[in-house]
Amino acid sequence: MHLTPMRFKDYTWPHNPEVYTVEYRRRMAAHPVPFGRCVLQDLGSTYRVLQGEGTFMGKNAYREFQKLAAVFCQSGSGVLVHPVWPAEQAYFVALQVTEKPLPDYVHYSFTFWEDCGAPGGLTETDDGVGATSGQGQSAAGGSQHAATVYIVRKGDTLWGIGKRYGVTLTQLIAANPGIKNPNLIYPGDRVTIP
Repeated sequence: MHLTPMRFKDYTWPHNPEVYTVEYRRRMAAHPVPFGRCVLQDLGSTYRVLQGEGTFMGKNAYREFQKLAAVFCQSGSGVLVHPVWPAEQAYFVALQVTEKPLPDYVHYSFTFWEDCGAPGGLTETDDGVGATSGQGQSAAGGSQHAATVYIVRKGDTLWGIGKRYGVTLTQLIAANPGIKNPNLIYPGDRVTIP
């Protein structure tokens, strides 16, 4: 069986790494209840972690590792093409030499995290609420900033969004009267951050 070569951004492995592990992660929240117990809340799956180990051998082994290290030093996510799993947008988060490098032998390990976010990463949008006449002034003449609007993604909860932006759940509920049931928000919903 011929496997597709592993690729990330503009780097293609000369031969596929020998060991792979894929870890699926899920966010959970523990809410304390009376008498020392807790209730678990499933906040949804977050991202996959792909780890592995490989070896470069031959007279250019260390040079090949240096090329891989240069890709690691690039910022931002890229497309990770794996021989077995579907291609994913991912971040290259760890690269390590796992034993003494020799001129013709380098054993290394690596870690990628799947980027489950929207294209371009997390974003905030401005829906212009509170601004009048494009001047950033309220009718009373005082300065008022435009509200931040968060677009709900799969696995989000109002509590989690509030924690991310440093506001309480009560403040979020008050700022979003259109959300009839705070326990039910859906991907694509708009949440105003007070």
